[in-house]
Amino acid sequence: MAKNNLKDMKAPDFKVMDVDKVSKKITRVISIIFIILVAVAIFAVVIFSNLITPVDEDDSNVVEFVVQDGWGINRVCEELEKDNLIKNSYVAKLIIKFNDKDTNIEKGTYELTKSMSTEEIIDKIIAADSLENETVPVTLIEGKRFTSYMKTIADALNLNYDELINLSKDSTYLQSLIDKYWFLTSDILDSNIYYPLEGYIFPDTYNFKKSSTKEEVFEKILDEMNDKLSPYRETIEASGKSVHSLLTLGSVVELEAVTAEDRKTLAGLFINRINLGMTLGSDVTTYYAVNKELGDDLTVSDLNSCNRYNTRGNCASGLPVGPICSPSLTSIVAAINPDTTTPYLYFVADKNGKLYFAKTLDEHNDNISYLKSHDLWLN
Repeated sequence: MAKNNLKDMKAPDFKVMDVDKVSKKITRVISIIFIILVAVAIFAVVIFSNLITPVDEDDSNVVEFVVQDGWGINRVCEELEKDNLIKNSYVAKLIIKFNDKDTNIEKGTYELTKSMSTEEIIDKIIAADSLENETVPVTLIEGKRFTSYMKTIADALNLNYDELINLSKDSTYLQSLIDKYWFLTSDILDSNIYYPLEGYIFPDTYNFKKSSTKEEVFEKILDEMNDKLSPYRETIEASGKSVHSLLTLGSVVELEAVTAEDRKTLAGLFINRINLGMTLGSDVTTYYAVNKELGDDLTVSDLNSCNRYNTRGNCASGLPVGPICSPSLTSIVAAINPDTTTPYLYFVADKNGKLYFAKTLDEHNDNISYLKSHDLWLN
């Protein structure tokens, strides 16, 4: 009975799987998924591209956007969207993140337009390109006086000239500068000095912020002088001479000589005269002493005036009490490293600025005669 039952049982009906059909179905599904993903990606790119474009390409009206102190980049992006300057704050944050942009934000007023793209606006704010940081180039030419520089700066930055001058003479403020800068000493507090910071304004082109205060102006200029003098600090300190005396000597050299070689020779000549107890005998110091411009007529009274600046008068020995202009770096270096081997004690310039040096007064007079006879005399 069991045997018959075994005969009656049938083997399971297994269907052979069609591998080709299954493979085609899988390929079709993958293709559909790929197409969907590509479509989604294209859609996302289109949306993203639209969200970073300007809010209104035709609206170029300037909008002042104010970043408050303490705002981070997230707050900035959100406020930009609220003010309708960008389309989407999240997109702006993504731009910052994926482009690894600096997220340090400075407070200030930024001039923006709706015609700017999201990235342009973000870049402007990250660059701190605010109205407060907008700069004005101001060129201060070597050999000019402190008052000339103050007029130039006052006009460029819309500051009050008299307030600049008054601050530069304020003893409390000057002491704070002396405490801050190694090259400023109590020498500038001498009551005989006309302008305490005369000679300490390094002639250069400065990019001042339009919003600069009087204090910021002076500190920026003095920072530049620090940069220029610092490489010579050890030499200066080893010489035993004060920075004030070196700038004073350099200022006279600046107005009396043109070439670097003449300046080094002239600096050595002046030192020779000082060592011998002679006056410098420099006309340019008289101009400053009597408050006349170079080229103005000097009277006998001017030349003989007893003044701590005038080195033509018999009452002034050695250097003037302070600088008479702002010397160039070439003149400063000439004062720091003068030609100590020069034997000269006298000099005269022709009308072209060339100097003629002499060891004795007779040689000096011969040089003057030569200039007059060869139409080189500076009248």
